[in-house]
Amino acid sequence: MQSTAPTPASDGIDFVAACDLPMPWATFRVHAFTDRQSGKEHLALCLGTVDDGAPVLARLHSECLTGDALFSLRCDCGPQLAAALQAIAKEGRGVLLYLRQEGRGIGLVNKIRAYALQQQGADTVEANQHLGFAADLRTYEMCAPMFQHLGVQSLRLMTNNPRKIDALRAHGIEIAERVPLEIEANPHNRHYLDTKANKLGHLLRRDEQE
Repeated sequence: MQSTAPTPASDGIDFVAACDLPMPWATFRVHAFTDRQSGKEHLALCLGTVDDGAPVLARLHSECLTGDALFSLRCDCGPQLAAALQAIAKEGRGVLLYLRQEGRGIGLVNKIRAYALQQQGADTVEANQHLGFAADLRTYEMCAPMFQHLGVQSLRLMTNNPRKIDALRAHGIEIAERVPLEIEANPHNRHYLDTKANKLGHLLRRDEQE
């Protein structure tokens, strides 16, 4: 068992505590971390043995309160979260990092402001830019020390975003394989998914969902 006393980690991340977390798919071990500089709190949901050196099925999931907790159909975040946890449970081994980077890093209130602009016709990239933000402000420097704490050496990363793979590799994280994590479109998020593919470079088989 991991100690519940805060312990320092590299790159300004501290491990705080760990406990079992029964979930619909399996009982995961949840590890809590804090970022010393920003004060943000991040989680690692871990299942099975992940420190044996073999590539680990993994997902980096940025917080989306509207999608994860309020079941919004505007995005694919909630279904991606559930699908990733289900895939890890099916495999019996894996890690999901839950990162507090709401709205691609612009925060919850600004995301609602961006939603208001999207209702007026802007896409998700245009809305962020209108508010004075880049299309994606997320960073991933906290991931390496979190994976290091868990003993994870290599990832089979569930993502459709090649930029995320590049960012992780830039922080020294080995990606052995990209595992697609596509969610069927609905009338409310079809334009959002098209924008992710056309403007943000996400690898989505949109033609199969038309």
